[in-house]
This record gives sequence, C-alpha cells and structure tokens, in this order.
Amino acid sequence: MTVTRPRPVPRDLYPVAAAVLLVTAAVLVGRYVYTYDDLIVGWPPLLGRWDPHLGPGTPAAVAVAAAVVAYGPSVAARLPWRALPAAVWGTALAWTWSLALVDGWERGVAGRLTTRQEYLSVVDRWQDIPATLRDFNGHILLHSPDNWPAHVAGHPPGATLGYVLLDRIGLGGGGWAGALTITVGTTAGVAVLVTVRALAGERLARRAAPFLVLAPAAVWVGTSADGYFAAVAAWAVALLALAVTGRPLGWAAGSGLLFGLTCYLSYGLTLFAVIAAAVLLLGRRGVRARPVLFAPLLAGAAVVPVAFTAAGFDWWQAYHLLVERYYEGAAGVRPYAYWVWANLACTVLITGLATAAGLRRAGSVLLRRRAGGGGAGRERAEEVRLAFLVAAGLLALLAADLSGMSKAETERIWLPFAVWLLAAGAFLTRPRAWLTAQASLALLLNHLLATGW
Repeated sequence: MTVTRPRPVPRDLYPVAAAVLLVTAAVLVGRYVYTYDDLIVGWPPLLGRWDPHLGPGTPAAVAVAAAVVAYGPSVAARLPWRALPAAVWGTALAWTWSLALVDGWERGVAGRLTTRQEYLSVVDRWQDIPATLRDFNGHILLHSPDNWPAHVAGHPPGATLGYVLLDRIGLGGGGWAGALTITVGTTAGVAVLVTVRALAGERLARRAAPFLVLAPAAVWVGTSADGYFAAVAAWAVALLALAVTGRPLGWAAGSGLLFGLTCYLSYGLTLFAVIAAAVLLLGRRGVRARPVLFAPLLAGAAVVPVAFTAAGFDWWQAYHLLVERYYEGAAGVRPYAYWVWANLACTVLITGLATAAGLRRAGSVLLRRRAGGGGAGRERAEEVRLAFLVAAGLLALLAADLSGMSKAETERIWLPFAVWLLAAGAFLTRPRAWLTAQASLALLLNHLLATGW
C-alpha cells in the first residue's frame, strides 16, 4: 500500500498567514475591545467606514488590474528600458485614477483636500507668504489663536505652501490639487524602479515593476498629500543612487535639494536618512572614488532649510510645538498599546500580501548572506543589494512606529516608506498569482470602505 504524503505548505504562505492574522486581530480588537472614542477611527485599524459601493471608476479599475496581472510581468521583462519607466508611470496613473473615481469625482478627487482639516482650507490665510511663514509657529498649538487645522499644524509649511503656490498660478481648488497630487504621487514607483536598477541591476528592477504599479497603496495615493510626499522623498533617494553609481554630480545636488524639501513636507520623513544611508553603503565604491559628490549633495540639502529659516520659520521649534499639540489632541487618547502593532496591520493593507511574502524572501537572502551561504555570482549579489535596500525601508518604518508619533492613519502617513517595501515583489516566483492578490485587496478595500483619503 502506497502512502501519499501531503504536500508541504509553501514557505511564502507563512508570512501571508501571519499578515492575515495581524489584520484580523487589529479589526477585532479595534471593534470589540476599544471604542470609537478610544481609537478615533471608524473602521479600525483604518480611518474610514463600512460602505459597500460601486462607482464610475469601477470598470476601469478592474480592466487595469486584469491587464497588469495578465501582461505586466511579460511586458516589464521585454520592453526596452527607456520605455519602461514611462510605462510604469502611465499604468500607475491609470490604476490610481480609476480607484479614486470609484468614489466619483467630488468625493474621490476634488473634495479630498478641501475638508476642514486639510491644506486647501487655509489657502486664503496665505495672502502674505513671508508674514505667514514668520507667524506659522504661533498657530500650531490647539489653544493658540486661529490655530491651524490638523494637517497644516502637523506638517512643516512646505506641505501647505505647494498648494498655495498652485492656487497663485491660477490652478486653485480641490480638482487641480487632487490632480497634481495623483500625478506627482504616481511617480514614486518610477523613482523606486530607477533606484533598484542603479543599485541592484536591471533584472530585479524589471521583476519589481508590476508590483510597484499594482499596489493597494494606490487607494490612498489618490488623493492624499502623503502620496506626493512619497514621490518627492523617493526621487531624492533615486537621484542619490544615480550619483553614487557614476552619474554626473548634478544628480547629487538634485538629491540634496529634494532631501531638504522632504524635511519641510513632513517631520517624520527625516527618517529617510536611514534609506539614504543604505544607498551610500550600497554605492560605497562610487563614494570612495568620488568623495567630491558630498559637496553638491550637502549644498543642495541646505537650500530649502536656509530659505525657510531666512523667511522666519523655525523648524525645530515647530516640531516641539507639534509634539505638544499632538498629545493635547488625538495622541493623548489613542492607546499606544494598540497602535504600535495595529499600525503594522495598516501597512499590510497598503502593501499587500505579496509584499509580506517578498519580505520573507528578502530576509532569507540577507540571512544566507550573513551565514556565508547561498552561492556567489552577480545575480546573488544583486539580490543581496535589493534585500538590503528593502530592509532599510522597513527599518525606517519600524522606527516611525516605535516613536509613537504615528498613532493611526498610517495607511497614508507611511506611504513614503511603503513604496520601498513593494520592491520586495521582485523576489517572488509566480508573479501573476501574487499580482492577483494585490489587485483583489485594493479593489476590495476601495469598494467596501469609504476611506478617509
């Protein structure tokens, strides 16, 4: 008698199961252990509410998802490299716009950035930009006169100033602001693609491309300002990667300029220093060969801080005032004991189950490297470099989590870190199955919930 042994469970399913359990626990604990007054979110761990619906963007979203699942891996493998970044951006635009329009134009795009707590609600208060910058810190605390709305107070003025300048050139209102946010935000995947190619080779960049497009994070890129913050930070890293791998020194200056701007878009994005350090380590040969690149890098990084400081804005004072306001408001209520792990459940929902499996594989690559196993060769070295880059993004995200300055709403706040985790999809075999899981999660979230952004 022949005994048939059961097939072993694929190792990739273990992190997937853990991710599903984490999200399930966050939902159940959030709904049945805590109250809304404890967590201040409508559908824990996400800010939103249960609202099954279809919309004008539904057919397009399904069509884009099906096309990327069916053809994305093969097109990414065969398309000439010069055309691939444009293809990634164009497809990301189609995916993000279609998801945003599931909620319709007004609710999904034009009205997102005009609510009481958002940036466009204060555009009229910036008639005199220099005077507003000088007086910005005086309106951060809740008890201060005419205190800024939550999102304005919670970020350096660079975040609001971008929308103010858009209004000044005649493109005012939520429609233009939403369109700009989506257009810029969807370039983040292209920046990650460029970085991966520069540091880990074209093969892995091509494998990562479909996962950088078909991500659940697109639900919040359209339309949250954190989506465009993610793109600015990602391009700062991409230009740095180009600079340390032999490109002209102008890339270093551009990288520094964007890093400086990043710090004036969100205080928490100073943690991108972790990812920048990883790039410098991965490109250490280029750094040793051309130490002169630090001069344009630092010069570029000084431009935005010097400009804002000269205009009268004190970044360091503003940050301390923000911490005080944060704990006067929601952070003083929301329990750290829940959010320190429920935030990670939000990360699962924006990066998808494929990323959970990809992170397991990235960790295995690094562990084999540490143990001295896994063989040698160029392909293995490239995998180690990509795994190291992904690990840097994860480390920055975990630092943000432990800081306690991100209790809830991390589905949008952590978009800048999440896009770097998506690159772990390059390690996965059977990409179409994983891309189906990614698309299904995004479609379910967008059609079952009315998200906060």
